[in-house]
Amino acid sequence: MTAYLEIHPDNPQSRLVDKVVDTLRRGGLIAYPTDSGYALACTMGNKEGLDRIRSIRQLGEKHNFTLVAQSFAQVGPFVIVGNSEFRLIKSLTPGPYTFILVGTKEVPRMSLNPKKHTVGIRIPDHKITQAIVAALGEPVLSSTLLLPGQEEPLSEGWVVRDEIGHLVDVVVEGPVESTAPTTVIELLEGAPVVVREGAGPVDML
Repeated sequence: MTAYLEIHPDNPQSRLVDKVVDTLRRGGLIAYPTDSGYALACTMGNKEGLDRIRSIRQLGEKHNFTLVAQSFAQVGPFVIVGNSEFRLIKSLTPGPYTFILVGTKEVPRMSLNPKKHTVGIRIPDHKITQAIVAALGEPVLSSTLLLPGQEEPLSEGWVVRDEIGHLVDVVVEGPVESTAPTTVIELLEGAPVVVREGAGPVDML
């Protein structure tokens, strides 16, 4: 049975955060709020969790999954980043941005884009998300909860529970800052490339 956990948006209860983390460590799949809609997450090496995300979202092999972290220090060992890219990421985080970078050997191969060997990184400005990845001690493998045929991610916990509650192990109830998906910026060669304009402004690029 799916657990439905109402976590305080400003002071996340450690007891409930620990339940979420325990689910992740046991190989479970969670739906959780961020600063840019809801998202799905499992641990990095969880192939079953990855397959469940692909099934829910009907994703192809070329999809870039995202490592959601508490800080750049937590996610830095998993991506190759130059000085200019690092400065850009630091200037825009925490916030509703996903950055596409080449992954290092620390990232499980199944989590990388099979052709480009890339992965997204994300540092949300959201206390519940921050509490979960801090307690886990490593980034989670995540994807925006954007269902097939929809243009915006789900943004309310009870709707997530009603729509896909039977497909996940935990639904975390909490507010989202924006109903728009993240702005996706590719940092591979030369100047940054905006792949998707979303909740994060891009006028500074």
